[in-house]
Amino acid sequence: MRVAAVQLEVALGDVERNLAECERLACAAAGEGAELVALPEFFTTGAAFAPELAGAALPPDGPATAMLQRVAAEAGVWLGGSFLCRDPDGEVRNAFFLTGPDGELRGRHDKDLPTMWENAFYVGGTDDGVIDAGPFVAGAAVCWELMRSATARRLAGRVDVVVGGSNWWSVPAWPPRRLTRRMEARNARTALHAPAAFAPLVGAPVVHAAICGSVRCRMPELPSLIYRGRFEGGALVAAADGRVLALRRAEQGSGLVVADVELGRVPPTAAIPRRRWLHRRGLLPALAWHSQRLHGRRWYRRHVRGRPSRA
Repeated sequence: MRVAAVQLEVALGDVERNLAECERLACAAAGEGAELVALPEFFTTGAAFAPELAGAALPPDGPATAMLQRVAAEAGVWLGGSFLCRDPDGEVRNAFFLTGPDGELRGRHDKDLPTMWENAFYVGGTDDGVIDAGPFVAGAAVCWELMRSATARRLAGRVDVVVGGSNWWSVPAWPPRRLTRRMEARNARTALHAPAAFAPLVGAPVVHAAICGSVRCRMPELPSLIYRGRFEGGALVAAADGRVLALRRAEQGSGLVVADVELGRVPPTAAIPRRRWLHRRGLLPALAWHSQRLHGRRWYRRHVRGRPSRA
């Protein structure tokens, strides 16, 4: 199957612009013969600690889902991506929807654990990420789900392709800069390497979309401190053995990668480690994981839970 992964230079919180750009790129992928197209995580908004995201969640039958269904049907492709979705229970989730070439929704996966400041905008899900699409079984995995052994365990040997995307931000260049530069170099390598490294753990090819561009926001715990960074990693397609078949690095901006893959599960060629994390996070991300989770959960309860969906 010919597959494509989209890379989106996001306009933070600008739902209409991001939907239009995703539609353009998905149609371009179909024009290059892609039959399966992945959109990035948070393809409607991007994600940073930006208060306007509190009101940017869309209903499950809203404009993001309508775009997925319409483009999939018109282009005759499988199309999927995740966005901030406010469900009827009033909770917001980071929901990945997969739509078939007939325009019908084939499945949904809610990211299991919000990452760092993402805790301010949604709650985690509990499903296994396995979507029976009919002709094939897809495994949905979003951003730091590709970092966790539990994700690999629940998908290994069960799926024909892994589809997902990331919104992965850089380590800021704070003093002491020699230390933070080293942290960022490691973080950038992990962002680029993690999606392809996931493939041999589960025995299936990976189609990974990405958010790119610069980002500036206040820090959740210390609002007087400004974060300046960028989204990194890249859109890529990897074979089941982890070989990278196509890659678009973050610094290349919006666009897409296209490659032909052998759809189908094979025996995993790498062992899933017993530890929780597949890759070392580094000191600063590990600290932020805990501190921003605590702050974000309180912020979510005050500012996000129970709000009406964006029309």
